Amino acid sequence: MTILITDKTYDKEFVKKIEEISGENFHQCMQCGTCSSGCPMNESMDFPPRKTMLLCHFGLRDLVMEANTAWICATCNTCYVRCPRGIDIPRVMEAIRQLTLRKNINYIEPQKIPEKVLGQLPQIALVSCFRKHTS
Repeated sequence: MTILITDKTYDKEFVKKIEEISGENFHQCMQCGTCSSGCPMNESMDFPPRKTMLLCHFGLRDLVMEANTAWICATCNTCYVRCPRGIDIPRVMEAIRQLTLRKNINYIEPQKIPEKVLGQLPQIALVSCFRKHTS
């Protein structure tokens, strides 16, 4: 996939918001791939954590926000623990989720979950899911 980065594609405000919400300087990422190699959810993501950091660095808001990566992230902290630069990638993922949720756009609509499924799921898992995926 080739991406052309221009003044029109670079969203300076997006980069600033991600830095502000997460408190992380993701520009320090040296693209070693350690985060992606240890990620247990890597196979389910549109973009692995390494590529997400790169897309954030280049301010490619649309690609980052449309991807499922931040929503699939289990926030297990494996990437953070292994990162040689000490970047707290789960905090960056949370910042990406927050930018969507602040627009009152839910990733999951609780009313659309079938009752049969609701009855089979552990309550603590439901509460955790709703905290992460709804505004």
